[in-house]
Amino acid sequence: MKKLFLLPVISLLLVCSVYAQDHSPKTHASRAVKVLVYTTADDTKYRLSITDTLHMASFGQPLETQPCIFVDPSKTFQTVIGIGGALTDASAETFAKMPPEKQKEILQNYFDPVNGIGYTLARTSIHSCDFSSSSYTYVNADDIALKSFSIKHDKEFRIPFIKKAIAAAGGKLTLFASPWSPPAWMKDNNDMLHGGKLKPKCYQSWADYFVKFIRAYEAEGIPVWGITVQNEPMAKQIWESCIFTAEEERDFIKNFLGPALQKGGLADKKLIAWDHNRDLIYQRAATILGDPGAAKYVWGIGFHWYEDWTGGGRIYDNVRRVAEAFPNTNLIFTEGCAESFTFSKMNEWKWGEVYGRSMINDFNNGTVGWTDWNILLDETGGPNHVQNLCFAPVHANTKTGELYYLSSFWYIGHFSKFIRPGAKRIISASSRGQLLTTAFLNADGKIAVIVMNQGNEKIQYRLWILGQAAETASLPHSIQTLIVE
Repeated sequence: MKKLFLLPVISLLLVCSVYAQDHSPKTHASRAVKVLVYTTADDTKYRLSITDTLHMASFGQPLETQPCIFVDPSKTFQTVIGIGGALTDASAETFAKMPPEKQKEILQNYFDPVNGIGYTLARTSIHSCDFSSSSYTYVNADDIALKSFSIKHDKEFRIPFIKKAIAAAGGKLTLFASPWSPPAWMKDNNDMLHGGKLKPKCYQSWADYFVKFIRAYEAEGIPVWGITVQNEPMAKQIWESCIFTAEEERDFIKNFLGPALQKGGLADKKLIAWDHNRDLIYQRAATILGDPGAAKYVWGIGFHWYEDWTGGGRIYDNVRRVAEAFPNTNLIFTEGCAESFTFSKMNEWKWGEVYGRSMINDFNNGTVGWTDWNILLDETGGPNHVQNLCFAPVHANTKTGELYYLSSFWYIGHFSKFIRPGAKRIISASSRGQLLTTAFLNADGKIAVIVMNQGNEKIQYRLWILGQAAETASLPHSIQTLIVE
């Protein structure tokens, strides 16, 4: 798939605003509610295409032989802050190599809410990560006072790219930043790569580094909404990495990072702990949030999806455990991607389905934001200075100027285009295991229901809301967004 063609969004009437105001079944039974169905499906040309217009009518008790998606807008849960991806050095460098018309296409298709998929959330790195062309920092060696601090490196590619993304998103993009490693001289292994730990004597200097980063980016006109403490703090990687145990992260937040942000006038910045896989998320959250001195600084717990590496599959329920135990702390998905890039495998449909399953489960378990990894990579799956090459939803051939859209782009779009910041999750329950679902009530009163068919069979089903229903079909290996007016 090399070309992107998104059908323009039809101007929707705000009939569904009644759901936000009055959840009485009697009220809704008297209304003629219209539903627009958007579909992306394997072995078809459907890519966020309008495939059906439904009209709901009174419908009582369904039979067991009548598959249904049951939606209850009277039960509301977490509020969504955004959906998006990472604006890395690799994405920025690849973007810079593309012709101007392709750059415009990339920005529109990712960030325009009408003609694209409307990303509203973004992540970037604090100095280098694996998806940089080389390792670098913002200070000179042994400068513990940070007098040499400069983001000059980022002004070549990354900062211009982020500014263009903000403009394409309509002037507002919720951006958070993550460090992969402190400078080598701050660590006990004297290496930005291969794990290691932050030297105790450098704790304050490293905390001050965050403050300087935020101020420097905001001086460039790039608002920083939040930061994570450390990317993947329990992983010794061949790329930039640094180990923090739960207790070490807790104490760094409590005694250094939290106070540094507060002292620097940045107490409004959202501080996100963990930023690693779902496998250890509960132990990390309990250790940090169980300490009032650390917890008072923490806005949320971030998580990734790479626990598959240890076998046993993705542990979605661990996210719910944190939501149950700490209902006043936000949960945010901060990174995920398909690894081991191979150019010939870009058209495999499974990439989208991996995203769909994760997003549905994560949102149903309490997540308020969902952030993909690199939004754009080149024809090699990079650039990456340690050859940790990965898939992105969009790849660019920097030699020919072509763009390739993977199924993951469309699957993410079924969420990001229709679930807008401020939306509240509502109940959506499926009567068939092949159909995964989640649903949201947007601030404008429209309901967005996601239905994903992970099986090989077409399934006729009814969308059922408070005694009204309409019948439609879910194609094999497809995802749909149903917009209830």
